[in-house]
Amino acid sequence: MTQSTNPATDQARISHMRHLVENLQNLEAHLREGGGLQRIEKQHRAGKLTARERIALLIDTGTRFLEIGLLIAYDKYDGQAPGAGVVTGLGKIEGRPAVIVANDATVKAGAWWPETITKILRAQEIAMRNRIAIVYLVDSAGVNLPYQDGIFPGQYGAGRIFYYNSLMRRKLHIPQIAAVMGPCIAGGAYLPALSDYIVMVENTSFMGLGGPNLVKGATGQSIDQESLGGARLHNAVSGVAHYVAKNDKDCLDMIRTRFRQLPLPPASGPHTHRAADDLYAILPADHRLPYNMEDLLARIFDAEDFTEFQAEYAPEILCASARLDGHPVAVIANRRGFLKPRIGGIIYTETARKVAYFVELAERQGVPIIYLQDVSGFMVGQQAESEGIIRAGAEMVETMSCASVPRIVLTVNHASGAGYYAMAGQGFDPNFTFSWPTARIGVMEGDSAVQAMFSVELEKLKKARGPIPSELQESIDQTKADYERWLDAKYAAARGHCDAVIDPKETREILTFALEVTLNRPRATPLVLETL
Repeated sequence: MTQSTNPATDQARISHMRHLVENLQNLEAHLREGGGLQRIEKQHRAGKLTARERIALLIDTGTRFLEIGLLIAYDKYDGQAPGAGVVTGLGKIEGRPAVIVANDATVKAGAWWPETITKILRAQEIAMRNRIAIVYLVDSAGVNLPYQDGIFPGQYGAGRIFYYNSLMRRKLHIPQIAAVMGPCIAGGAYLPALSDYIVMVENTSFMGLGGPNLVKGATGQSIDQESLGGARLHNAVSGVAHYVAKNDKDCLDMIRTRFRQLPLPPASGPHTHRAADDLYAILPADHRLPYNMEDLLARIFDAEDFTEFQAEYAPEILCASARLDGHPVAVIANRRGFLKPRIGGIIYTETARKVAYFVELAERQGVPIIYLQDVSGFMVGQQAESEGIIRAGAEMVETMSCASVPRIVLTVNHASGAGYYAMAGQGFDPNFTFSWPTARIGVMEGDSAVQAMFSVELEKLKKARGPIPSELQESIDQTKADYERWLDAKYAAARGHCDAVIDPKETREILTFALEVTLNRPRATPLVLETL
């Protein structure tokens, strides 16, 4: 594997990537503040920890919480819905991987926005697909009523949360632990009710189909919150809950106790790899320029046992058998630059057939696949069509779609056109999807969109040798600006088109954690789609 030797070029690349990462980290730090300091203090005065404080106490000390969907909806609702009012992600509890869903009561009292449903469903799908336990830390005022039309109805409305609850209990046998650590009102009460274990906290928990005000209006009965649906009522009288905790910390300790009764995953030892710090120096600031994909892979995967498959055939795609922290994986990565007579990042007929064969090999051997996307699309033109690129592309998509082994996607640069789909795009249910800040997910680039939309007018003006009218130029400029905004990695993450935008330096650690989570599902067990 080669390495860049131009210090000036490396420094320019490092500066560009550092700028993108710092912007991302500043945004994430702001979002992690939730509703702000005053609301955090209000939570503390009520005797409660915040969602993030609860998660920090729940997961093992010194381990990573891999947050999923932090950027969702950050650019909507005038910035009033950081994280859509819920924190979702993966952590280790007593050494066991788990999905965690925690309402952030500092954001609109933990009320559900439309995107809250999106995040909870994604968290549940991760638990189902990978067969790992899920913990709900409930502290929510219920549906955000002004937005109920995007929350309550529809196939992927709030009701699907309870559908997934039921599947996990009855069919998939995935442990679900619910801790009611604040209000849990109306339909939201079915989330803990459909879990295996329910813990409630003295004096701060409430669970009921209606609160005191609704009960007063509906029945005329005056009753206080504790008597209507407090921890003692549901543990000693109704029998709905199973455990009473004295406070938040005691509640989280009870959850950890439950996890100690679950099986431990196998341990993995240390393995050598190149320094991750150098990852900033690999990608050019200009996304159109070439770079060495091998340099990138050398800093992510183990140095041992990296073997490229068909290295001289269709070299625009790199297929390799590798290891990630000792775990065997199959790697599929787009090369960039000119690989005479081909162009890197393009999928040709031979490219598609090579990948299809390699995916089938991984499937037969039971090896997880990691895709590194920097794809501009499929080749077009008379020669490509004559070579049967449509059929070859269909084979590439079909083998990827039907693979039962885990699939993890990292978008490092372009993810354009049908190439994005063929490289295990999100619509094909990969186990996890991550992006670097440099990722650009879209049908095409802005310049290509201008050609597609305005080529006829521009060609006429070219023949007439006339200037471009100001209105047409404004439309062209607006189209380019729109595409730059749509292609930004943060824009995609805000709409749930990837699980997280990550710092390149953390790629190996994050991919390893995600891979180990996927290995919890025995290969013989059905996928989520087969269960549904």
